[in-house]
Amino acid sequence: MSSSPPKYPAKPLPDGFFDRDAQTLAKDLLGKVIRHRVGDVWLSARIIETEAYYLAEKGSHASLGYTEKRKALFLDGGHIYMYYARGGDSLNFSAQGPGNAVLIKSAYPWVDEVSGPASLAQMLLNNPDASGRQRPAHKLCAGQTLLCKALGLKVPMWDAKRFDQALLYVEDVGLAPTQIIQTTRLGIPGGRDEHLMYRFVDADFAPYCTRNPLRRGQVEGRDYVLI
Repeated sequence: MSSSPPKYPAKPLPDGFFDRDAQTLAKDLLGKVIRHRVGDVWLSARIIETEAYYLAEKGSHASLGYTEKRKALFLDGGHIYMYYARGGDSLNFSAQGPGNAVLIKSAYPWVDEVSGPASLAQMLLNNPDASGRQRPAHKLCAGQTLLCKALGLKVPMWDAKRFDQALLYVEDVGLAPTQIIQTTRLGIPGGRDEHLMYRFVDADFAPYCTRNPLRRGQVEGRDYVLI
């Protein structure tokens, strides 16, 4: 595979973009597009759900201490931290301050002049359901491991790396949420700061994220807030 840059006026986020508070970064990443080049095809997805993590709270990997595997969490903002979760790969970006990061929880397939129908077709092939059938496009990236599978992102290739404009980066395509839902993170064990509202969802895409924070039974002001 050659490492030539994309042949279009890409607007990759600079490393400095990630050098901000984890919650601020988690909100600011909503609407941005992840692009991963596989062969001659750019697989792309719009970020619709994120979670912030801090060294000082018990829900984070960093709170367990520095290890070689977790070193990306302790590097400057804009490093990629990937790990295995429930048998799949998960994508995180380091934020401002050692041990702080943002998990890319879910996304929505993105099609444009760069990532056209062939890109979406490849993502659908990458991520069939448990029966081997094609997933609906809106469910293709509806979870952290589904997202990585659809985009072809693997822990061994990208963990502790910087972005590479020729292969993987996050782009500002000029979109921003009209409203953001702030709620609690998912999968945090009891007693590990599971009450912290560090999960952020693009309200327009709430039905397509990992778990809809506006589902029946959820009460504004108690279970989530709109910002």
